[in-house]
Amino acid sequence: MGSFFNKFKFFGMVMLGISAVIIYLFYNALQPQKTLPVYSPAMVNSDLVDQEIQHIRKYHTIADFSLINQNGDTITQDDYRDKIYIADFFFTTCPTICPIMTKNMASIQDKVGDDVMLLSHSVTPQIDSVAQLKKYALEKGVDDSKWNLVTGDKKQIYELARKSYLAVKTDGDGGPYDMIHTENFILVDKKKRIRGFYDGTSEEEVQKLLEDLKILKCSYEE
Repeated sequence: MGSFFNKFKFFGMVMLGISAVIIYLFYNALQPQKTLPVYSPAMVNSDLVDQEIQHIRKYHTIADFSLINQNGDTITQDDYRDKIYIADFFFTTCPTICPIMTKNMASIQDKVGDDVMLLSHSVTPQIDSVAQLKKYALEKGVDDSKWNLVTGDKKQIYELARKSYLAVKTDGDGGPYDMIHTENFILVDKKKRIRGFYDGTSEEEVQKLLEDLKILKCSYEE
């Protein structure tokens, strides 16, 4: 008799375990999948959006570009085709927020796989030559295979900042005395759409970026 009850008890425990697993799977299946917004100019603070495009509510993507990286190579949108990437704007002689941003970007570099790239635009391209960018890259531990520090035509870079990445205030025109400064990290998906903005000087915001990056990567696995 004792043996019978022991078997029944064991059977009951097994069934209870199976039931718990089934309930857990059903619960997860019924939970809405987390998704990231697709940002358009109309969704962003108007101070950060060029007046010409503030009305755009959808289909906003990063414009084509052609810039030079720390190795003297021409970098275009084709180098980021079908890639998730994180963009920012900096300059190598910046004494304030840029060193913190670069440190945090380097931390991101070490935590992401080869399917994620980084793109840092110099906002003082007249100072940040290829040689200067290379020196900076070596000092900061930049992995050339997935992180490009780029220089080039100032007006092109500033137009990218204002009209593509929606990252900085609209004053100035990229002229010789124009200067932009932003702490924003911008998350861009495989279709060149903006999926998030983060304070690159904040460890909490960088952690949120990494969490959002996981959500974005999972959306391509469904």
